[in-house]
Amino acid sequence: MNLLCDRQTLVEAVANVSRAVSTKSTLAALEGVLMKAENGCLSLTGYDLELAISTTIEARVLEPGTIVLPAKIFFDMVRRMPSDQVSIQSDDKLLTLVKGGMTQYTILGIPALEYPELPTVAQTYRFQLPQAVLKEMISQTQFAIATNDTKPVHMGSMFDLDNGTLNLVSVDGYRLALRREQVDCDKEEGFVVPGKSLAEVAKLLKDSDEPATLAVARRHVIFEVEGYTVISRLLEGEFLDWRSAIPQGAQTTLRVSVRGLVNAIERASLLISDSVKSPLRMKLEGGLMQITCSSPLGRAYDELTCQQQGEGLEIGFNSRYMLDALKASGCDELQLLFNGPLSPIKLLPLEGEAFTFLVLPVRLKSGD
Repeated sequence: MNLLCDRQTLVEAVANVSRAVSTKSTLAALEGVLMKAENGCLSLTGYDLELAISTTIEARVLEPGTIVLPAKIFFDMVRRMPSDQVSIQSDDKLLTLVKGGMTQYTILGIPALEYPELPTVAQTYRFQLPQAVLKEMISQTQFAIATNDTKPVHMGSMFDLDNGTLNLVSVDGYRLALRREQVDCDKEEGFVVPGKSLAEVAKLLKDSDEPATLAVARRHVIFEVEGYTVISRLLEGEFLDWRSAIPQGAQTTLRVSVRGLVNAIERASLLISDSVKSPLRMKLEGGLMQITCSSPLGRAYDELTCQQQGEGLEIGFNSRYMLDALKASGCDELQLLFNGPLSPIKLLPLEGEAFTFLVLPVRLKSGD
């Protein structure tokens, strides 16, 4: 293999595909980037047997070929090159010269035959979303993805298609995040994408109206974003029946300032740490919200005014879970809906149903 390519373009491509490279594997090839040069192009692929990211960049290919180069060291080499162009040459024994300006490195590659084949994906349907919309949907639901494997299917987000509406849902046993958007797809289907895969897709998405394409198969989903192809396996198992988990109606409704509530919760949470845990207590009466915390470190009190409709209420909640939901809303003001002290707290936008967040309450003891 012998080629020349733009250094900055190569750096960006290697950085992005390397996110799917395995950091520790019994198969050395999986810790590398698969490179294939032909027909004026260089294709690069990273793969960890669950997630694959690949892209193609322009190159002046003097001699076609394929090779696997160690991802981390190769990235560091080209990133630090002082030149605008990089030359990559491999001989029959896979000894590879990476050169830029007066700087050059020689490293030993791995035969491409040792690289596992990417899964063959026979797509059943596909649909598109503006990149900015998909990026926002992921960011607003990511916080509620489960991080432990008590129920592995909840370590991803459910893409629930319902005749032109895409519902993106995450749950972790303590909270739920739902984001809705209209799509041009009349399917009634559901599939669960691992949280890790969605985090990597989100890094590739731009804040633009350019489309991102999702092609769905029985065991995999393919995201096509900005010249990159991301193949992710799907999670199997029975996902929570999220529609029945969302309470209907409300005994108490609040309209609150997100920034005001975030600040009050953060102030009251100063007496809580990883080693000193305690719920916050929220008391609502006549448009006054009182937030208190009692922990072995002491007591905290804060209050703010809000627009209240319905009954007074006293409820406990986990401060971090509530803060995550408030910050994910991206709103200046929100509605908070309550159905008593033991029912989930429901967070909604002032108008429409673009998102719904649930935070489970904490049962209060008399000393809390």
